[in-house]
Amino acid sequence: MNHKVQLLYNSEQVRELERIAIEELGIRGLVLMRRAAQACVNELLETWPEPGVITVLCGSGNNASDGFLIAGLLAAKGLEARLCLIGREPEQGVDAWDCLEFAISNGVSEMALDEALIDADVIVDALLGTGISGPVRPDFSQAIRAANEALAPILSVDLPSGLSADSGACQGECIEADVTVTFIGRKLGLYTGDGPEYAGRIYFADLGVPSDIYSNVLASASCLDYGALAQSLVPRRLNAHKNNHGHVLVVGGDVGMTGAVMMAAEAALFAGAGLVSVATRDVSAILARRPEIMAREVHEVDVLRELISRATVVLLGPGLGVGEWGRALFDEVLSGTIPLVIDADGLNLLAQIPQKRVDWVLTPHPGEASRLLRRRDIQADRPTVARELVQKFGGTILLKGAGTLVAADDELFICPFGNPGMSVGGMGDVLGGVIAALIAQGLALSEATSLAAVVHSLAADYLVDRQGERGLLATELLPVIRRLVNP
Repeated sequence: MNHKVQLLYNSEQVRELERIAIEELGIRGLVLMRRAAQACVNELLETWPEPGVITVLCGSGNNASDGFLIAGLLAAKGLEARLCLIGREPEQGVDAWDCLEFAISNGVSEMALDEALIDADVIVDALLGTGISGPVRPDFSQAIRAANEALAPILSVDLPSGLSADSGACQGECIEADVTVTFIGRKLGLYTGDGPEYAGRIYFADLGVPSDIYSNVLASASCLDYGALAQSLVPRRLNAHKNNHGHVLVVGGDVGMTGAVMMAAEAALFAGAGLVSVATRDVSAILARRPEIMAREVHEVDVLRELISRATVVLLGPGLGVGEWGRALFDEVLSGTIPLVIDADGLNLLAQIPQKRVDWVLTPHPGEASRLLRRRDIQADRPTVARELVQKFGGTILLKGAGTLVAADDELFICPFGNPGMSVGGMGDVLGGVIAALIAQGLALSEATSLAAVVHSLAADYLVDRQGERGLLATELLPVIRRLVNP
C-alpha cells in the first residue's frame, strides 16, 4: 500500500537517525539539544502563554540536558524557572554540564523535589527518555508520582517518563503528560498501548534534520491517513449494478446473539456492499428491522454451503458461540477458499485449532489475542504481538485497542483515531462488517482493513465530539460511516 502517512520509529531507529545527523551530516549534538529545548519552550508558551512558576524535572540522561537548556531559556525570558535533579549531577567537561551551567547562569534555582513542586504552575518532564528498559527506578518513581499528584499541567520532553518508546507500555510508573514534544522521529510507543493515555497532545519537531536522512532508516510502523486511504474509493460507474459491489455473507448469531450479526450486516450495507446475506439461527428480528438483508435460518451445513457459493467474502464469528452449532458452521466456512474476516467467537474457535491462511483478516481484541497466542502479556508489547499473530496465522491482523494496529507481512500500521466511548458492545461487529464490505468491493485485505479501522474510528470521534463519550452506541456510527465511504 502506498500511503502518505507519518512514519513511526523505535528507540534504536531514532538513535540511528541521530547518529546520521551528527556523524554524517556534521550537526553537533549540542546544536540538536538547543533546537530541542527551543521547540519545547515554544510549545510550552504557546500552550500556556502566562505559565507562572515552571518546574523542570531532570534525570541524568540525555533528556536532562534538554531540561537544563529549557530551564535556562525560560529564565532568560524573565520567567520563574526551577530545577530539580533526580539522580546524579552531570560530570564537568561534558555537554550536560555545560547545559546545567547555562541554566544556573540565567538564574535558575535548584530545589528539592517537594519544594520545587509545591506551587508549580507548569511542570516540564525531562526525567527519562527513550533509553528506559525495565521498571522505573524507585527514586524516579517517586518523582513521577509527585509530578502527577501536583495537579499542574505537564509537558514531557520527547517521551513521557516511564513510557516505553518501542511498545507503548507503562514501565511501572509513567508521567501523565498534557503535551509531549517529540524529536527527530515520532516514537512508536506514543501511538499505541498506554501511549495515547499518557502522551497527551503530541507535537513533533524534526530539529532541522534534513528530510533525506529518513530514507536511510526503515521505520517500524506508519500512522494511517484517511485522505490517502480514501483514494481507493473511486466513483462508481453510471451503469453499475449490485453485483459489481460484492456480496457479503455474515455467519453467526446463535440463540440470544442475533444482534451481533444484525449489526455486522447493517454495517456492511452502510459501507457499500451490493448484497448482504446472513446465515443465523433466527431470522425474524433481522427481517423486521432491515428488509435489505437477506437472512436465512441455517440448521444444516448444506444450507450454509449454498450461501457461501454465492458470496464474495464471509464474515465469520459475530454471536457465533462455541457450541456444536457454531463449531459446525466454523468448520464448513474454513473448509472453503473464499476470503474471510474472522471475529469474536470465530477467533475463539480458531484458537482451539490454529490454522494459517493468506486470504483472511483476523480482528482480535487483547483477550482474543491472548487466547490465539496462548500468552497473557498482550498489552506489554502490542506491536510485537501483532507481528507474532501474522507469523502464526498469516493474512492481515487487526489488533484492537488504544492505537489499533494493522499488520500484514512486513507492514505495521497504527490507527491514530478513536476514543474510549468505543468501549461498548457491538463496536467490533460494526467494524467487521465494514472490513467485509470493503473487501467485497475489491480492496485488498490489508487496504480494506486499514481503511475500515480509520473510517470506524473517525465516525466514533465525530459523534463523541458532538455528544460525549458516555452512551455512544455502535449503530449510531452507521450514517457517519456511510458519509466517510463517500469522500
